Amino acid sequence: MTTDMKTNDSSLPLRRDVKLLGQMLGEILVNHGGKELFDKVEQIRIMCKSLRTQFDQETYVKLQEEITGLSSPMRKQIIRAFSMYFHLINAAEQNHRIRRRRQYQLQDESIVQPTSIESAILSLKENRINEDMIQDVLNTLSLELVITAHPTEATKRSILEIQSRIAVILKNLDHPLLTNRERKKLEESLFNEVTILWQTDELRHHKPSVMDEVRNGLYYFDQTLFEVLPEIHRELEACLEKYYPQTAWEVPNFLRFGSWIGGDRDGNPNVTHDVTWETLYRQRKLVLKKYKEVLVDLMKRYSHSTTRVEVSEELLQLLEEEEDRYLSDEKKWPVETEVYRRIFAIIIERVIQVGKSDIGYKSADELLEDLYVIHRSLKKHHPAQHELKTIQRLIRQVQLFGFHLATLDIRNHSGEHEAAITEILRKVGISDNYAELAEEEKMNILQNILMDPRPLLLLHEDYSEETQEMIKVFQMIKKAHEEFGKRSISVYLVSMTKSPSDLLEVLVLAKEAGIYRLHVDGTLESHLNIAPLLETIDDLTAGPKIMKTLFEMPLYRKHLMQMGDQQEIMLGYSDGSKDGGTLTANWKLYKAQVEIHEMAKSYQIGLKFFHGRGGSLGRGGGPLNKSLLSQPAETVGDGVKITEQGEVLSARYLLEDIAYRSLEQATSTLLETAAYVSKEADQGHLRDDSWVKAIEKISEEAYKKYQSLVFDDPDFLSYFHDATPLKEIGELNIGSRPMSRKNKGRFEDLRAIPWVFAWTQCRQLLPAWYAAGTGLTAFADIDEENLLLLQNMYEKWPFFQSTIDNLQMALMKADITTAKEYLTLVEDQMAAKRIFANILEEYERTKAILLKITGDKELLDHTPNIQDSVHRRNPYVDPLNFLQVELIKELRLKDEPNEELLTQVLLTISGISAGLRNTG
Repeated sequence: MTTDMKTNDSSLPLRRDVKLLGQMLGEILVNHGGKELFDKVEQIRIMCKSLRTQFDQETYVKLQEEITGLSSPMRKQIIRAFSMYFHLINAAEQNHRIRRRRQYQLQDESIVQPTSIESAILSLKENRINEDMIQDVLNTLSLELVITAHPTEATKRSILEIQSRIAVILKNLDHPLLTNRERKKLEESLFNEVTILWQTDELRHHKPSVMDEVRNGLYYFDQTLFEVLPEIHRELEACLEKYYPQTAWEVPNFLRFGSWIGGDRDGNPNVTHDVTWETLYRQRKLVLKKYKEVLVDLMKRYSHSTTRVEVSEELLQLLEEEEDRYLSDEKKWPVETEVYRRIFAIIIERVIQVGKSDIGYKSADELLEDLYVIHRSLKKHHPAQHELKTIQRLIRQVQLFGFHLATLDIRNHSGEHEAAITEILRKVGISDNYAELAEEEKMNILQNILMDPRPLLLLHEDYSEETQEMIKVFQMIKKAHEEFGKRSISVYLVSMTKSPSDLLEVLVLAKEAGIYRLHVDGTLESHLNIAPLLETIDDLTAGPKIMKTLFEMPLYRKHLMQMGDQQEIMLGYSDGSKDGGTLTANWKLYKAQVEIHEMAKSYQIGLKFFHGRGGSLGRGGGPLNKSLLSQPAETVGDGVKITEQGEVLSARYLLEDIAYRSLEQATSTLLETAAYVSKEADQGHLRDDSWVKAIEKISEEAYKKYQSLVFDDPDFLSYFHDATPLKEIGELNIGSRPMSRKNKGRFEDLRAIPWVFAWTQCRQLLPAWYAAGTGLTAFADIDEENLLLLQNMYEKWPFFQSTIDNLQMALMKADITTAKEYLTLVEDQMAAKRIFANILEEYERTKAILLKITGDKELLDHTPNIQDSVHRRNPYVDPLNFLQVELIKELRLKDEPNEELLTQVLLTISGISAGLRNTG
């Protein structure tokens, strides 16, 4: 398969890899389908490329004839050929990222890679930020990344694993000392992997179960995260020691991973209390397996003998106390003088027995104590300047992962809690219809219940199945705290929080399970952080008032005291964007953070903002470090939590080198930002008042424009359903969760993921940019000074810069010419042309104002690598879009389901996702 790429010196090795992979794919096409298949793919590709260079009606008509004239078997192979090309490009681009990082590492030591941990520490040193201030920042630094099962990964696990193996072979081909024989062997292995890729089904044959999703999530911990997280901490220690050598540094466990998979109940009836328990069990099983592997390796390495070294009395005492107690004679290490091996034999057996017998450790802290004993003993005889890092790494791993691996958040919709409380209160005669009460009445009832030590539930009363399940969830959390430790589940998230009672209802349910407990003497126990999820534009606006009401409630303040006076608040990027457009949603999110931060500060309450970002631009996506930089700088020190969803997981964490680089960039950004904010007592310089006034006006205009199309145009919803493959996406087996809450067909109940996914497929990407142009242009057109102000904001305000850059990326990935093809799917052609004309006009308006603000000639001129990647992909995405339109047209005309047509549509969806590297 021939490839065309723009010349860019830095991308020469990448172009070489893509050319090699393209040639291999071409050979496979010939072998599989003969020269006819290869020629047909090339013919369609060349015509699409020609149309991109200069539109020609004759070429366009010929292309349409070629596509409509394809036989079904040939069409399917052509779809697969273009899709396969993207899987290969993705592997090549991943390897090129690794290559660029290694090139920096091979350069002179004076050249430091931008956004590396070393660059952050060097910057702090150059800006004369002292050791005490850095240590203070480290003590409050917190970044938690939460993997979720949001169904946006259209690529099968087996395909991702092949991509990973291809990337590793490409990396090995870069080795400068390869012999010809070794190179030939690697290229043969590469050809075999490409062949296997071609011969592997791209589509899942059934919807994944929740436990399938759990297994997928655990894969990343097993393959990369268990090793990478301690390495990030170690790198930070090493850089601090290099630039501040006189200080004894304490680097806390600032970077952790959590999970929603198996705990996210919102709209997913498949996540039951039993499933959550099984998830926790499997997480523990994996982390114990990882510890055992490391311990066995250390046992082999630490062959020190007491005939050669003097170990600590503490270690010998531990051996004397525990060896006979925990090990049978056949399990003891046979060489008496090899004391470290003897102690590791005990530790390994106790790790194996965790959760199985009394021999097993009861907590990760017990394991840590034994490891500390070993570490202290090693310090007695090992050279101080060359510590054994292997034991330090294991200690860090146990600190990070405990026996639970990742903290599992539980999430559910506020309406579900209200329904359960309504039924419970009716049963005990407190309220006939709690759900219909005014907010003030609800809060009074809930506070009275929480201040009463007596239980509310009737032991022998029959509740509905839904309420019984709700009660069991909280009972399971209590049991999990006892079995896996309190870190196993520490946060309960309330989706669609609209009022203070939404949080109090969860506290009542926690009280009935003994997680929240008021003792007769007035003392309080509370072991679950209740976090509101503010999602819609209205909820974001109301957020500060909701939290103020709770902070002023004595009962809730006592609960927060048990949480260390820390409140977690989740911000939803998806529904806000769907509700009000991306620009308005991003500003409302930013504004809500600032207001809640200032308000909490006045009550001396610490915050952690949890950013519910998706991978796509329409759901708050973008590079992790840029996401951090775009937050209000003063909130960074509060602690940051971010969701990592769908295709983001494979893009960032499939390969160890890329996982390291992504987390290094995030750490660098977080550390530098937190340090500078800490240095500046007056934070006014971070946001000029004129900027805030400007974005307020821009947001208002953008919101009106967005609402006028999405909510006010009576034909818009029909246009969306017809002009996008929404219905067909529902057949793609990529998640265990339904596309709509309660499976309703209303726009309000449609999840943000399929909303974004559908617009991405048809190349309009409307959620990621629409209405921003109107807002920005209306402000800039008032007078010349306003455009200068916008340019100044872009240069100096990270939030605005990130917003503008994401809009550029969205316009770059959108393709209005290709999108126009989807109009033929719309039943009401007059409405289709009118709405599309509106979208086209807004696209051009947005592009024009973005270029004025940035001063660039073309979109993404400041990031040529991304620009090249998009240009490189487009001629291969276009055929899939053209084929998708024809297939959907044919499929929708059928009176009966047609499995083959549907399969081919799904193949185009998967291929376009791989090509654009975004789904939802």
